[in-house]
Amino acid sequence: MAAFSFCPRCGAPLARNRAAPHAPQTCAACGTTHYHNSKPCAGAVILRDGRVLLGQRAVEPHRGDWDIPGGFLEPGEHPRAGARREVKEETGLEVALDAEPFAILIDYYGHGDEGDYTLNIYYLGHVIDGEPRPADDVAALSWFSLEALPPNLAFSHCRELFRRLAETLARPD
Repeated sequence: MAAFSFCPRCGAPLARNRAAPHAPQTCAACGTTHYHNSKPCAGAVILRDGRVLLGQRAVEPHRGDWDIPGGFLEPGEHPRAGARREVKEETGLEVALDAEPFAILIDYYGHGDEGDYTLNIYYLGHVIDGEPRPADDVAALSWFSLEALPPNLAFSHCRELFRRLAETLARPD
């Protein structure tokens, strides 16, 4: 994440620490300290017959690559609620989610200094109503087996998520 050039609160110029670009910045004019925290995201690994539902991104970053339904949380939104909302927006599906997160992974959203670190919270889920239809920032939807995932997954944490899922599904009950 790039350091702020100007204070988001008062608009005064902010000094940059080139040696530590992720260090908090304190505004000399108003005294507000600005932190560069990871942005919270939530999504759902939707399972059906041993396959997962992925959406092909219609927008940058990573337009055309395949991604797990999910996105950024709204202010004050619980991750489970955010995951259900994002799935509905992107796929038209109502899903039931496990009570506890399946995985929490760090990643980066964007390119170079123009992006943000993300904290990605994923739940396992299954469809309870609706037919898949791409919407919002998704161009297409498709079901993939874990053995035949597309090579162009949008974000690096997706591979780790699917590795954990395969390991979990392979365990005897």
